[in-house]
Amino acid sequence: MGANFKKYQSFIVLFLIISGGILALFYSALKPQKRLPIYQPSMVNFELVDSTLQHVKKFHKIAPFSMTNQNGETVTEKDYDGKIYIADFFFTTCPTICPKMTANMGVLQSEFIKDPQIKLLSFSVTPQVDSVAQLKSYAVEKGVDDSKWNLVTGNKNEIYTLARKSYLAVKDDGEGGPYDMIHTENFILVDPEKRIRGFYDGTDWEAMQTLLGDIRILKKEYSSP
Repeated sequence: MGANFKKYQSFIVLFLIISGGILALFYSALKPQKRLPIYQPSMVNFELVDSTLQHVKKFHKIAPFSMTNQNGETVTEKDYDGKIYIADFFFTTCPTICPKMTANMGVLQSEFIKDPQIKLLSFSVTPQVDSVAQLKSYAVEKGVDDSKWNLVTGNKNEIYTLARKSYLAVKDDGEGGPYDMIHTENFILVDPEKRIRGFYDGTDWEAMQTLLGDIRILKKEYSSP
């Protein structure tokens, strides 16, 4: 009997290995993949949502826009077609939260520098100050990669409308008038279909780790057949 066992020992071991592999594949296939929520205005703190949208429960997407980046080039929502991107709102002369936010955007840039699916977008909330030349100087100082990260300026009213009605990112501090000012630490994760998939504190390291993980989850969602 011992001789027979030795004869079939290799076969049994191989059978067990193959069976274990098949079971693992079945488990992986049947296990539901984690998916990020698709945020609608009704799901977000009402203070961050324009009153005209607070009841909206479906179909919310980032609206079309046209801005100018640090190189004087026109940037629109079409430049982000099919991309996963992270947006924020800042200004170059901000002495408080913006330096930390910009540093953390730099972390994202470094992490995904070779990944063409991931892009970054920073809107200036003081476009009257943040000219193209000012944005370019800031971009050089902060090590911004032009192919990955757009710093944009444009019409103040349009930027403030985007912040409130598209990105659901800021409290109501005006509609872009000469003395209006918005300020938010939020990073907004947007999927290739221009839907919001997450909000993160751009000044908080733990929130950044969550964002990094969520970007990878979103990449898997869009790499699935």
